[in-house]
Amino acid sequence: MFEKLDKVEERFAQIESEIVDPAVVSDRERYADLMREHAELQPVVATYRERKTVSEQIAEAELLHEDDDREMREMAATELRALEPERDRLDAELKRLLIPKDPLDKRNAIVEIRAGTGGEEAALFAGDLLRMYLRYAEQNRYKTELLNQNVAAMGGLKEAIVMISGADAYGRFKHEGGVHRVQRVPETEAQGRVHTSAVTVAVLPEAESLDVKIEDKDMRVDVYRSSGPGGQSVNTTDSAVRLTHIPSGLVVTCQDEKSQHKNKARALKILMSRLFELEQQKRRAEVDADRRSMVGSGDRSERIRTYNFPQGRISDHRIGLTLYSLEGFMAGDMDEVLDGLRAHFQAEALKAEPAR
Repeated sequence: MFEKLDKVEERFAQIESEIVDPAVVSDRERYADLMREHAELQPVVATYRERKTVSEQIAEAELLHEDDDREMREMAATELRALEPERDRLDAELKRLLIPKDPLDKRNAIVEIRAGTGGEEAALFAGDLLRMYLRYAEQNRYKTELLNQNVAAMGGLKEAIVMISGADAYGRFKHEGGVHRVQRVPETEAQGRVHTSAVTVAVLPEAESLDVKIEDKDMRVDVYRSSGPGGQSVNTTDSAVRLTHIPSGLVVTCQDEKSQHKNKARALKILMSRLFELEQQKRRAEVDADRRSMVGSGDRSERIRTYNFPQGRISDHRIGLTLYSLEGFMAGDMDEVLDGLRAHFQAEALKAEPAR
């Protein structure tokens, strides 16, 4: 590990000398690339330098621990008791920082929310999840764009697709993919019984133009009039668009905009991201090639998180974390859970790294 860190520090010093070179500064593209690399390496180098300082202090304390003077030895022993845990902490932090970064984390995220088991109650909770993500995004200065939504009869959502844009958007939201189970008393429940419903969430990295190439012959475009709850027409023109990718069978519909052109552009963005995710899944060989394996069937048993409203409890089953702050969480205060998930999956990635 330390041989690799020496090379990282050497590269960091090289970048620092280059970014003050007038010839580099005048080359805007190269300068921007170097500044991005500098920002990525800076926390690693800072931690490594801190670790080297602590190591030097330990070496000095170990020498003093051999001194003939008893008070000097006791002082050295006290210093070692403080310094050695700090060295271990820095070693653990360096291992975490050296985990290979997922290059997709920097991308924008497309979050798809769909009502699963539970009828109208599931649709209402799908709407709650959408508001939760929008609030979190707003609090953390992410930009959001609602790409498509299909409203249910009682005001909930059968489906919603939102683009979340900003630094590390996909990296922040990607662990939200899965089945979210809700336990609460529906407003229509006269006897106060708790019902269990499920909503599926899929999180995709936004595809870039070079990621996916779709041939015209492989895509069918259908246009029709958009509809609201109950199927009533809400438009007098054929502005809604349905795209079908023939080789994969993927279908995307968009009807929120009154412009057919805008709906088609949005649908194409979603389709490209779904195809890109399929390709990523195949490459990683971590899950089935079919993207539906990410969210399962929407059955109550396939859950990553449970929202229990009577108890005000939220439980993330992947990391064994239970909090009694459901109201705040639904209002967008999600950091404790999201931070816990990131730390958990980073630790899993570290375990999977081959020994050096």
